[in-house]
Amino acid sequence: MAGRVHPTDPEHSGVRATAVIRAVREGSTTTVPLMRNSGPFHLHQTQPHNGWARVSVISSMCAPLGGDRLALDITAGERAELEVTTPTATIALPGATTAPATYDVRLTVADHAMLSWLPKPLISASGSTLHQSCTVDLASTAAVLLREEQLLGRTAEPPGRLSTRLTVLRGGRPVLDQHTAYGGTTPAWDGPAVLGGHRAAGQLLVVDPRLPADRPSVLIGDDREKGHAVLTPLARHPAYLATATATTLHQVGELLDTALEHIRNM
Repeated sequence: MAGRVHPTDPEHSGVRATAVIRAVREGSTTTVPLMRNSGPFHLHQTQPHNGWARVSVISSMCAPLGGDRLALDITAGERAELEVTTPTATIALPGATTAPATYDVRLTVADHAMLSWLPKPLISASGSTLHQSCTVDLASTAAVLLREEQLLGRTAEPPGRLSTRLTVLRGGRPVLDQHTAYGGTTPAWDGPAVLGGHRAAGQLLVVDPRLPADRPSVLIGDDREKGHAVLTPLARHPAYLATATATTLHQVGELLDTALEHIRNM
């Protein structure tokens, strides 16, 4: 159950909602026996492709706003192949309360399953505060492709406050735990050690047991005008993380596309 409660109750205002997607393998294809809509999330299954099930997460209202507590819980069962996308950008906006919004994505991938999480960019609008997290729990034979992009502020406005955390477990062991914060009073977020004056960022994570492990890092881009990106192996795992910053989302997208091509050619 979800709904906006009275805005004069700052501790409890906002939407509480968790949408759930479950995919399973049936013969030569993947089906989605469970899609549970909640709050602003409307789940729509699109045309399967090459045995992969595909689900689009559509937002039916402005969210996340201040005080919202939103979550997506996505599971690919054993040998399932699932792609989840969003058709439009997510915009973090200020709400009726100064309380931060939270948006938690939980991805669980069983043995020999494959999951792609490919949302459109997240835009941190002026005055908003959002804590976003993504937790990836992989079986040792599972594969995941995750791509996320952020734009700090709309045209001609400063960004809101945005914190993101990406945690990856493989076979129950930690692979990655990365936390980044932007905007507001966050120390040095727009300095040379973080964004260097850019306003767009993105990351691409690929974990796949078919990949070689511990290949050298690759500098994808190092140009003040076109952006910066590096592709880095995650130690002792067939896993790679690309991180990019640039002036525009288009530039970030091009850098991540190049990183993905490097991975596919390994």
